[in-house]
Amino acid sequence: MGQGEFDLIRRIAARVSPRQETRLGIGDDCALVQIPQGHELAITVDTMVEDIHFLKGTDPGHLGHKLLAVNLSDLAAMGAEPLWCTLALTLPELDPLWIEAFLEGFLSLAKSHHIELIGGDTTQGPRAMTVQALGKVPTGQALRRSHAKVGDLIYVSGQIGGAGLGLKIRQSLTTLSDKAAIDALECPTPRTALGQDLRGIAHACIDISDGLLADLGHILSASKVGASIDIEAIPQLASVRSYCTLTGDIGFPLMSGDDYELCFTVPSDKRSQVDSLLRQHRLQGGVIGVIVKSPGLDVQQGGKALQLKGKGYEHFKSGT
Repeated sequence: MGQGEFDLIRRIAARVSPRQETRLGIGDDCALVQIPQGHELAITVDTMVEDIHFLKGTDPGHLGHKLLAVNLSDLAAMGAEPLWCTLALTLPELDPLWIEAFLEGFLSLAKSHHIELIGGDTTQGPRAMTVQALGKVPTGQALRRSHAKVGDLIYVSGQIGGAGLGLKIRQSLTTLSDKAAIDALECPTPRTALGQDLRGIAHACIDISDGLLADLGHILSASKVGASIDIEAIPQLASVRSYCTLTGDIGFPLMSGDDYELCFTVPSDKRSQVDSLLRQHRLQGGVIGVIVKSPGLDVQQGGKALQLKGKGYEHFKSGT
């Protein structure tokens, strides 16, 4: 590898603040970390590829932010506290301005969530990047997809469909314009604090990446239950509601994906506690439905069942 790669690694290492649990960070063949006693390690990994997960020309600072955010969102869905991450960058060239902006977005979010970058890799090629994130959760307290119970209330932590509209705007597929939708797409906020607070309260949890319909479906499948939701109860940006009205695509918020809010189920007697948590974290989420015994997902509007086509995004499968 050329000297440019090693310069980049040194520049990244100089900007990292070590955690107390880190024994050895960037600079050796492997990092060494110590898992706190009484905790399990939650591990997740995500890859983002240009023209698949983000548009060419996307602001590199926003890209750095989102790359880490989607991994932090996975940790949030398990109720895990972020600890460490690794970063693999494949770049067509070492553009100093692009890299600096990317690192600013990535490391600023890392600092705000107290997660330490402890290693990674760099190589030349078509633009793609991968992050592995690691977090801790008290033994036996991780949130799972498979524990939803009949009678549970179904919550979302915030507004749904904004990122999908942001993508439509970026692709010039709508005349609507809304900065909040663009921000939802390019700078999502991982709900890590809420995820940790839901330990011992929520029965099941997942983050919304492929679309509410698909991701809630994962909970239902894993828990062997069904659900009924009210589409009018789903919190949405005003611009998203306008898009649905203009296009007639009422199911758009359920299938557009990239929201990175949490979808979780809680027993009905915990409603006031969860509502208080949402207010505490200044989130605009709420109850959208209930877990039922009969398999399947029933989507209602005004008391009438809706027939929606599609389920959400899925790699290697056309027509989703």
